[in-house]
Amino acid sequence: MEDNFFEMILAEKEKKEMAVLMACNEKTETFGLSLTEQEAQELVVCRNESLKKYRRVEFGNGILDKLIFTFCDSQYINQENYKETMEKLQDIFYCFKNEAEDQLTDDELLSFMREQFEEICMGDTEYLETTCLPRFAAAIRAGYRGYQESGGNGEYENLSQEARWDKDLYMDVVKELFW
Repeated sequence: MEDNFFEMILAEKEKKEMAVLMACNEKTETFGLSLTEQEAQELVVCRNESLKKYRRVEFGNGILDKLIFTFCDSQYINQENYKETMEKLQDIFYCFKNEAEDQLTDDELLSFMREQFEEICMGDTEYLETTCLPRFAAAIRAGYRGYQESGGNGEYENLSQEARWDKDLYMDVVKELFW
């Protein structure tokens, strides 16, 4: 009896989540992105697997619609990689909620993820997962709170260990080579 009750609750939550995801198509279609019912179902299944894997519980609405709206206008997401990228990004999201010991709000983490995905990672989810986010999470666990004022924007340069593009240096090298 108790198992049936929980199954009914989960089925109802999944049905609502599916409706929310299908409604996302109204906005994402303007960016050439849409989910079929099967793809939306696969995202929900993937979300449930991520929640289990990272031992997380969601109350109320899940993160999928926020994730979709945060990334739908990315220059690195197209219809061909849309579902797979959303699956990977939601898994990364749950992983780093844990890694940052839940000290970040969903919006702060999404903002940081989006900025790095576009500007540093050039759409590479693996680089996001293995470089940018581990550094950010480690800094947060060590007490860094600068992200709170910025909402997670513009934070990576404070943590980056890589040298970035320097136009003047580039021009100096070109001049040395060719003049």
